[in-house]
Amino acid sequence: MKSEIPTTAAPASSSSSSSGNAAFFGVVKAPNFVKVAALLIISVSLVALLYHIPSLSVPAFSSSSTASGGVPNPTSAIAPRGSSSRSSPLPWPIVGRRTGIVDENGAMMEDFEIGEFNASALEELRNLTSEVVKEKKDKVRIKYEKYKVCEESKREYIPCLDNLEEIRRLNIGGSFQKFQRHCPSQGRGLNCLVPIPKGYRKPISWPQSRDEVWFSNVPHSRLVEDKGGQNWIARKNDTFIFPGGGTQFIHGADKYLDQISQMVPDIAFGRHTRTALDIGCGVASFGAFSMQRNVTTLSIAPKDVHENQIQFALERGVPAMVAVFSTRRLLYPSQAFDLIHCSRCRIDWTSDGGILLLEANRMLRAGGYFVWAAQPVYKHEEKLREQWAEMLNLTEHICWELVKKEGYIAIWQKPLNNSCYNNRDSGAKPPLCDSNDDPDNVWYVSLKACITRLPENGYGANLTLWPERLQDPPNRLQSIKMDASISRKELFKAESRYWSEIIEGYVAYMHWKEMSFRNVMDMRAGFGGFASALHDRIDCWVMNVVPVNMFNTLAVIYDRGLIGVMHDWCEPFDTYPRTYDLLHASGLFSAEQKRNKCNMSTIMLEMDRMLRPSGVVYIFDTLSIIEELEDIASAMGWVPTVRESNEGPHSRWKVLVCNKLMP
Repeated sequence: MKSEIPTTAAPASSSSSSSGNAAFFGVVKAPNFVKVAALLIISVSLVALLYHIPSLSVPAFSSSSTASGGVPNPTSAIAPRGSSSRSSPLPWPIVGRRTGIVDENGAMMEDFEIGEFNASALEELRNLTSEVVKEKKDKVRIKYEKYKVCEESKREYIPCLDNLEEIRRLNIGGSFQKFQRHCPSQGRGLNCLVPIPKGYRKPISWPQSRDEVWFSNVPHSRLVEDKGGQNWIARKNDTFIFPGGGTQFIHGADKYLDQISQMVPDIAFGRHTRTALDIGCGVASFGAFSMQRNVTTLSIAPKDVHENQIQFALERGVPAMVAVFSTRRLLYPSQAFDLIHCSRCRIDWTSDGGILLLEANRMLRAGGYFVWAAQPVYKHEEKLREQWAEMLNLTEHICWELVKKEGYIAIWQKPLNNSCYNNRDSGAKPPLCDSNDDPDNVWYVSLKACITRLPENGYGANLTLWPERLQDPPNRLQSIKMDASISRKELFKAESRYWSEIIEGYVAYMHWKEMSFRNVMDMRAGFGGFASALHDRIDCWVMNVVPVNMFNTLAVIYDRGLIGVMHDWCEPFDTYPRTYDLLHASGLFSAEQKRNKCNMSTIMLEMDRMLRPSGVVYIFDTLSIIEELEDIASAMGWVPTVRESNEGPHSRWKVLVCNKLMP
């Protein structure tokens, strides 16, 4: 059968033309050409689908704003501070039935369909305000009304420490017990947004914040009046300034740290000594200046007559939380701190059989140092001499060695093992704790007047020096109660690699270095991989929180040279409002939902209380949970954005990024 060839405008050489046409149609009829053409058509079709169906595309960053040199400029992943608008459209979850090349469990499917997409459905989803929407499997999605602002008296409210009704009921007004946690009963917790002080300003960035903060952010002058002569703090125009002094180091914390180093060179700040605890910290100048020596010092103090000292510390950008030595264990593991410091911390260490010093002993690492700067060390009045003698007697009985006493400072060292304890006389006081006592069990656990045994296998002692210990899997991994038995070091390394890659992306494409994060909290810390990944990339510190209903990995976090705390997120955290720049929660809400002890709005309201205006929240969780959290975030006045996770567009895990705007 002949093919019909157009004859109009024929070329001069008809024979040449005919042979060329014949060759062309011969190629077209060839089987290989048909295959190539078919593949090309399919490829073009798939590309078109990827660009027009949001559920199949993962444009985490816009490719339309490419800078010179071929380097793409990322679109803003979050709304600019001070603005409630989104800088660029992001892929939102599709409403309705999900379809694709993987099933809901992530398994590959051979057959799949590409469902129809109605773009207007996204806008309808965003505009829903108060109705209850029925979802698949009869799940009810609750919609949240806008939260109200609390009364002005709640401006610096710490729910578990300001529960005056419970304190009065317990009749403990004259005891240090009143400074312990007394949380509101279920249903009586915070249900509103804590107000901010009049004239509140975005905090001064670190490292300038070490030396000055805005008066309007912590508008309290009691410490200036009481401690002005001790070089703690002073008022200068619209700022507080911090000269770096303290009760026992009025010439500055830096010189004070030099003196300690000279007294005991083996303390080796930044190498052997990485984690420290400063008890009764004042405005945390000890911790502030130790950071420049690569020491992370956790500063603690009760919310007492000088109630704002921890608030000042956090406003400065120094690790701190409200805590008190009283009748319960502090929320830190055994062998947590390489050094414990007490400078006029107003604690009677020898009372009640030395129970408070025994708590310090529990938290002090084997071979660690206890530094005491107080009047009994250097004054010679009869009462103070008696107190010094009692301290010498107690420390001898718990096998601490007085390694140096100079001026107004005394330094003891804890033993590396149990040999001294085992060689004491029978019936010696204080006794050793029972062998079945778990020294890492700290959540609402009463103090015990006994000596905490050290692990016979030496776990917790002789750690790798800093900074190598940050990435070195510690031996205490083996003592954690968890499902894995022989793969713990592999899990530790895998978590570190995972968060290193995630944080590298956040820094590169979300401009974390430009966002002035200083005080950071990881609300479900695991082995501390998130904090470890931040260490070399962002000039910040991280409070690693280990939830009480998960594997207790807190000791491993401290062995890495990081800090953290045990906590139950169904209760408020012991910090002042507006104290963290970044809150990070990975899988936290899924875990809490399974426990079914508290609702998600309770945790979100607590996050709002802790978060500074202009602060940011990153939540990694399942789609159904992210959708509800997005509604709560909007009701609290945050600006939420849902993003695809690193697992791709078909993963049921998403990332919720929220901005808390400045007023």
